[in-house]
Amino acid sequence: MIPHYEVTGDGPPLVLSNSLGTTLEMWNHQVKPLSEHFTVIRYDTRGHGGSDMPDGPYTIDDVGRDVLDLLDELEIEKAHFAGLSLGGMTGQWLGINAPERVDRLVLLCTSPLMGPPELWVDRARLVREQGTEAIVDGTFERWFTAEYRSKHPLKGLREMFVGIPDEGYARCCGIIEQMDLRDGLPHISAPTLVIAGAQDPATPPDEHGAVIAGAVPRARLEVIDPGAHLVAVERPGIVTNLILEHLS
Repeated sequence: MIPHYEVTGDGPPLVLSNSLGTTLEMWNHQVKPLSEHFTVIRYDTRGHGGSDMPDGPYTIDDVGRDVLDLLDELEIEKAHFAGLSLGGMTGQWLGINAPERVDRLVLLCTSPLMGPPELWVDRARLVREQGTEAIVDGTFERWFTAEYRSKHPLKGLREMFVGIPDEGYARCCGIIEQMDLRDGLPHISAPTLVIAGAQDPATPPDEHGAVIAGAVPRARLEVIDPGAHLVAVERPGIVTNLILEHLS
């Protein structure tokens, strides 16, 4: 499946992959400065934003192959890839299963195994029954530090989250429920930067980012403090600079 995408800038190709519950607009703070150096390709994960919602269930293989289909559509042989949360899981899959298509990797606030599976089963069930509106407040407590939430209006982000199709969100929960990429991490050959948020309750650095950085050969871990799960939104400048530094 070729997902909905937008292309800006000129230079080596860089694909940006969104988290569960967001669209390509998640990267709005990064797209302009990155586009000064790269051809930036933002896309919506299946079931999100402008992308189609194929019949489920979905697996990590499906969203990984969507990126390969997108690269083929754009006639791109090899690209940098940066992804946050579910996007970072997609990046790990690409590094493991399609190393010839990946130049450098940036994995933000993500995990190779994000259990327990029952959490994702229950969350998908709740969204199917009551909609994403039922989980938006709890999600934002994980996405942003309390200080950030107190100082920044989150109306636009809230509208983006509750605008995700309920079934698309639920089907992507199934990806994380079933996923375990740990055994493949030592086979990633792309130079890899792992970025974590010090106050991220969803993927605490010691339990997730450090695991990736410790297993991927020559990977480097950067912990942003303060910063929670959606660190590209909460700390856009430092995230942009870290990406530019790694890709250069």
